[in-house]
Amino acid sequence: MRKGLGIKTIVYFLSVSFLLMMSGFPGVVAEAKERELPIGEMVSNGVVKFEARGNVWKGIEASHFPIFRGTKLKVEKGIAFITLSDKSQLEVSSGSLFSFDQEGRFILSQGAVKFRVPADVGMNFKAGSLSIHKSRTLQAARGSSISSPKSEEALGSVSIHSNGSVTVQSIQGSFSVLNQDRAVLAALASKEGITIPSTTAKGTTNKVMVAQAGEAGAGAAGGGGESGGFLGLSTWAWVGIGVVTAGAVAGGIAIYANNDDDDDHDQIPGCP
Repeated sequence: MRKGLGIKTIVYFLSVSFLLMMSGFPGVVAEAKERELPIGEMVSNGVVKFEARGNVWKGIEASHFPIFRGTKLKVEKGIAFITLSDKSQLEVSSGSLFSFDQEGRFILSQGAVKFRVPADVGMNFKAGSLSIHKSRTLQAARGSSISSPKSEEALGSVSIHSNGSVTVQSIQGSFSVLNQDRAVLAALASKEGITIPSTTAKGTTNKVMVAQAGEAGAGAAGGGGESGGFLGLSTWAWVGIGVVTAGAVAGGIAIYANNDDDDDHDQIPGCP
């Protein structure tokens, strides 16, 4: 009798322990699977490598290579095409070094990338200390003063030059370029481009200059001299004009005062 009671107690204890363990087990499994799920896939041609562990790189031989969060890759020679799970497409050029952080953000450290991002997908790229995002375009609703956001497919490219400057080019869509302090350096419309100097792109200066974007991407922002201004003139040019103008006005007043004194002196009658 006691033997049977002891066996039942052991069975009961094991059953309760198993249920308690399984109650937390699904969450652990789900978390593990979530970490293992790739965020995209890469097809490459040429010499393309991934970082197996700290500063140890291995060549990619498979035609289809899964991309995981935290993956670091480099295209030494050739080209790499990446399709992400959100349908975004990336074309990474030869001589590029890039990675995907734990949030799945694309980080370009060297080289160039062309991208195509669907209309309903947010874009979050990083090049140096700069961040590139899709801008929200507002469209006024008919018969109403309230505007509604309008989304469109984003096409463009980001390049890091050998001197550290960064060029952002829009083929389609509106982009915003932000520095490390989240300040907007430039707002690009379709078919506009801009080159950010290396001092700003690397985040080595806090001086923010006005950037002018154009179709050829000739605008600049950062410590490479002054740009922007009013009516095509810089701030110091307007200061110089103001000083010259003020001097001319002061001189005119002095001449007028002297002439006025001479006229008054002439009108005073002399004693006979």
